[in-house]
Amino acid sequence: MLKQKLRSTLIAALFTSTMITPALAEVPNAGAYLAARQAAQFSDFEYSARFYAQALVADPNNAVLLENALTANMSRGKFQDAIAIADGMIALGINRQHSNIVTAVQSVQSGNWAELFTALEMNRTVGPVVDGLSQGWAHMALGEVDEALQSFDELGESTGLQSFGAYHKALALASVGNFDAAVRIFDLTTTDSGLRHNRRSAMAHAQILSQLDRRDDALAVIDTVFGDNLDPGLTDLRSRIADGSPTPYDVVTNPTEGMSEVYLAVAEALRADVPENYTLIYARAAEFLTPDNTEVLLLVADLLEDLNLYGLANETYTRVSRDDPAYAVAEIGRAEALRKNGNYEGAIEVLRAMSRSYPDMPGIYVSLGDTLRQSEQTQDANDAYSMALDLFDANDPARWFVYYTRAITHHQLDQWEQAESDFRSALQFRPDQPQVLNYLGYSLVERGEKLDEALDMIERAVAVQPQNGAIVDSLGWVLFQTGQYEDAVGHLENAAALEAVDPVINDHLGDAYWAVGRATEAQFQWHRALSFSDDTSEDAARIRRKIEVGLDAVLIEEGADPIRVADGN
Repeated sequence: MLKQKLRSTLIAALFTSTMITPALAEVPNAGAYLAARQAAQFSDFEYSARFYAQALVADPNNAVLLENALTANMSRGKFQDAIAIADGMIALGINRQHSNIVTAVQSVQSGNWAELFTALEMNRTVGPVVDGLSQGWAHMALGEVDEALQSFDELGESTGLQSFGAYHKALALASVGNFDAAVRIFDLTTTDSGLRHNRRSAMAHAQILSQLDRRDDALAVIDTVFGDNLDPGLTDLRSRIADGSPTPYDVVTNPTEGMSEVYLAVAEALRADVPENYTLIYARAAEFLTPDNTEVLLLVADLLEDLNLYGLANETYTRVSRDDPAYAVAEIGRAEALRKNGNYEGAIEVLRAMSRSYPDMPGIYVSLGDTLRQSEQTQDANDAYSMALDLFDANDPARWFVYYTRAITHHQLDQWEQAESDFRSALQFRPDQPQVLNYLGYSLVERGEKLDEALDMIERAVAVQPQNGAIVDSLGWVLFQTGQYEDAVGHLENAAALEAVDPVINDHLGDAYWAVGRATEAQFQWHRALSFSDDTSEDAARIRRKIEVGLDAVLIEEGADPIRVADGN
């Protein structure tokens, strides 16, 4: 992973807006254009491509329509359609970043490496990083190794991204079997100038060390970067190195894979800082060049999930081979996509099948528990979380989340002692985790137990996430429950500002207003809470009763002590 400064430099060198919007009067088929734009805003690339195609029938030379149609087709994985559009744009003299990506990828895929140089001479560029790395890999493909290495060096000098150029220089050397030179670059850049290992670079470094019979150093790279947090692919690699089994170098073995790595590395570097639909363009380019690359497929699928395109994500996950060590990861991802799309039954079926094939993999049971919990199969979810906890190493920090989610199921099952125990176990791993602190603290308040400790927990949670309306509400509510009404009002007002349409927060604020004698404002907040509530719920009925007779009368009806109402309106 790049340091922040290097990542910022990369973003500045690459990122341009993808939303190109001509004046409506400039588009003959305005209806199709508007429909295409609307679909694009919701990342519905299928419909966006369809309506842009309709708009282009009436205006086939419109540069903006062509660019957006090309982008929609790239995003939905229809690269051949994108190539046809890009060829048309070149014929019309239209020069755009995404069309240049498409034509460059097409040149690589067809083996016409010299065309990359021709395109750059004609100023059909993508950005300094991709252009510089492309020249290096094109020289490698043409057998010009010295020129290739010089290109990788020049990239660092011209962009300030020396580690990026160094990484691809090492990959290029390794691809032709010069492991000694490649490992010297890795050994230098990972200890000196800012290349922080990600999964791909760590695997490459470890594989190269293994080729040089530096087995202990290879294991040290994996252990230093990942610790005990190994996915199945890394577990397989580490086991083979440790056992002395043949461990080939296979991260990048030829220039086409090198170019795929360019687009993959750029996508991974951009991902945290730019919109998913922009990152997806680079990931799709990598996918077109290496359609069986598991790392690429998992990234594409994850981006599609982030864009709520669960059907496309599911389809992409299914392309990971059953023989691949990452198959289980892909299937968990596929189940997550099904779950997010509301297909709980399908997700549960996938995960139960995986639990039979991989009975010792705790992540499967965590995902199964989450899915069962969301589908309100609470006891089964609790059982799944228990299985996961049994499988995790006792000191694995990931256990905090499973304790937390199992605690929620215990709470829903009215098993408070077990719930509290699990919440506290989660806090042993993550003492300042705001969600755990808030859930446990709020639950204690609702039960009227350990109120001083509950207040401390919620105050700590607010300190970590002061903009979280639910947590700020919890702080206000514990103050209300302990009779500190004036203090409660300020926090509950903040919570209502942060989560304006939350019925519970508005209801709490109404109660606090009532407690300090602001009856008119209390009535207003209860009406707001009612407008955001399920009208048939018990909470809604209670709010209506408070509107009718006031909070004190409701408390008396419920057998509780009324609040002494202060003087006021």
